[in-house]
Amino acid sequence: MSNKKTRILLADDHSVVRSGFRMILASQTDMEVVGEVANGREAVEQATALQPDVVIMDVTMPELNGIEATRRITAALPRTRILALSMHKDSVYVREILRAGACGYLLKDSGEGDLVSAVRAVARGEGYLSSGVSDAVLTDYRKHVTDPIDLLSSREREVLQMIAEGKTNKEIAVTLNLSVYTVEAHRGRIMEKLNLHSTGELVRFAVRNGLID
Repeated sequence: MSNKKTRILLADDHSVVRSGFRMILASQTDMEVVGEVANGREAVEQATALQPDVVIMDVTMPELNGIEATRRITAALPRTRILALSMHKDSVYVREILRAGACGYLLKDSGEGDLVSAVRAVARGEGYLSSGVSDAVLTDYRKHVTDPIDLLSSREREVLQMIAEGKTNKEIAVTLNLSVYTVEAHRGRIMEKLNLHSTGELVRFAVRNGLID
């Protein structure tokens, strides 16, 4: 297990929120807060300068909002993960910031444990959605995404292609350097997102979408 700390940049226009978060995160042995900013423009500048592992990004901020800041940071720093933070459960905020490149969405009224779990998940490259928004998001996302392949993350598309090529979970795990358990989780999420129920349906979907010949 690596003892490298997850480096975090906090972006929120309320100093009280930032100091509360800083206290919670600083008490974790595997995390350090490397910077704090109060608007989206500063978030982009500081992210570029500090290259943190995770940016906790308030969705609504003055000067440059969190959605646009997220778009700029993910374009410039593909390795930096964005965890969106908001008091809004409205699917439009969630949809737009996820589309801009955020990996997770945390409601501001979440507990300390949720904050820490969300940061860890996003730092590992996984997604995270507060339970208060996940159902709304999935429904909304299905409604607005015209091409179902857009529902899948880059990793999920990769796994889907290998499944369609007839590789077993174990073979996929070895190729992608993942655990079999993670591959199974990806497979489950792919089927859920695409509303498919068998490997045969996955293969037909992959052929239709040009993932395999």
